[in-house]
Amino acid sequence: MKASNVKYMSVPTHGNYHGYYLKRPFVDDPRLALLPKDTFKDKKVLDIGCNEGWVTCEIAQNWGAHKVVGVDIDDLLVRAAWKRRQMVWSMQKPHDPASDLKTSQKQLDYFPTSLQHSFGPLPIPSSSEAEDKHVFPHNVSFRTADWTKEDILEDKDGYDVIVAFSISKWIHANGGDEGLRAFFRRVYSVLSPGGTFILEPQEWETYKKVRRMNESLRTSIQSLELRPSDFESILGSLGFSPARHAGTAGEGGFSRAVDIYVKAG
Repeated sequence: MKASNVKYMSVPTHGNYHGYYLKRPFVDDPRLALLPKDTFKDKKVLDIGCNEGWVTCEIAQNWGAHKVVGVDIDDLLVRAAWKRRQMVWSMQKPHDPASDLKTSQKQLDYFPTSLQHSFGPLPIPSSSEAEDKHVFPHNVSFRTADWTKEDILEDKDGYDVIVAFSISKWIHANGGDEGLRAFFRRVYSVLSPGGTFILEPQEWETYKKVRRMNESLRTSIQSLELRPSDFESILGSLGFSPARHAGTAGEGGFSRAVDIYVKAG
């Protein structure tokens, strides 16, 4: 199925939930807080399964990333991500070149959301200088694609960091054991030597919900032999370091571990 057709599906077969952040309403995402402060500094970043772009924009705005690309299979979500970028930009205090404040100290909610509701978001100015391209909002963009099977333009230059939050279950359920292995191989192939892969795997118990949602996925899940506990050994066989367990973030059903893998240099 082409990524562009996913928007017509009523069931989020690929985990492409609409209104996801109504259920997980994080602005300062606690999963990012588990990571070393320099994880994204001056890095090229790919956020796979970006949904409405909340995490993607946060990395681009708050973490000093050089360039961030969010990719999702659902075109409606990607359109919402572009709107999220403009909304976040509209709430940010105007940049003061004379200020020596660090990015983390900027007032990111300087303008109230009510102004956008009344007057619409602020227009994003064009990038006039080369260095502007690596400052939010010009350092973040979005693509619609099934990245497990399709290349995107930015892949050719590779990435320093790849983020895969809460998507391994959906890739596994749709692609089977080999589909998940192929995804891991693809991640490895586009990461720079010494690059970082950040994975938030869903526990095996959560696959039961997927089985209830979709008959075709129920059948494919029943044939799976791999378990999330096997992921570290699979990644190790590809050339990744042993997992660094950064900790657990989230509450209730969203309480999951975040693991960090480094590609051999």
